[in-house]
Amino acid sequence: MSEASVITESLTKRFGNFVAVDNVTLTVSKGEIFGFLGPNGAGKSTTIRILCGLLAPTSGRAIVANFDVATDPEKVRANIGYMSQRFSLYDDLTVGENIDFFSGIYGVAKNKRPARKQYAIEMADLAGRENTMTRTLPGGFKQRLALGCAILHEPPIVFLDEPTSGVDPIARRIFWDLIYQLSDAGQTVFVTTHYMDEAEYCHRLALMYKGKVISLGTPAALKHEVSKQSMEEVFVDSIEREEAAAS
Repeated sequence: MSEASVITESLTKRFGNFVAVDNVTLTVSKGEIFGFLGPNGAGKSTTIRILCGLLAPTSGRAIVANFDVATDPEKVRANIGYMSQRFSLYDDLTVGENIDFFSGIYGVAKNKRPARKQYAIEMADLAGRENTMTRTLPGGFKQRLALGCAILHEPPIVFLDEPTSGVDPIARRIFWDLIYQLSDAGQTVFVTTHYMDEAEYCHRLALMYKGKVISLGTPAALKHEVSKQSMEEVFVDSIEREEAAAS
């Protein structure tokens, strides 16, 4: 995992006076599962959208699949797969129609479409349900179908923005098995999450808070760093009484 797939240098995004992404610098290697962990509003999704060529940075630089997101956003988008927490599917289309639609959107060669369609159906475990309306699928099946659609064009880099939000733990585990398969095949996977257990599945993590990367490293290294900090445990008789006193 030595070849760089994503490079950012002092990446910054402002919306008026609000700094959503604040001088983010990092390098992600080919085949790496790289996670962004942080609370809502930390800047994870905004950073992902910049790296996908959907938002222009205010300052700094980002290189994705050897293309600059500011000057070559179309080439960036042609070399990535993107899946949002809403699964990026059309509920009024069938399973097969969704796959056919995204095959066209991603420019999959016509002679490759049957094989890629079969791959997506098998990935989602939806064999025999090609004519099922997508809106009737359980969350876990929708999730895997959305991932299959996002990688129909076999992109070298896949961005997953809180992809397991709203699905059960078993479906999340199955989904992460698929992520490992992509990584083993050499694809780089960028994933945002606020689940602590999922963060441990990543090869490396960037902890984000108020637009900044406040810590970067492997899950084991980050846990070790936290364990060296002093901690205090506070006991109270009544949370309501303590809140009233504090105010």
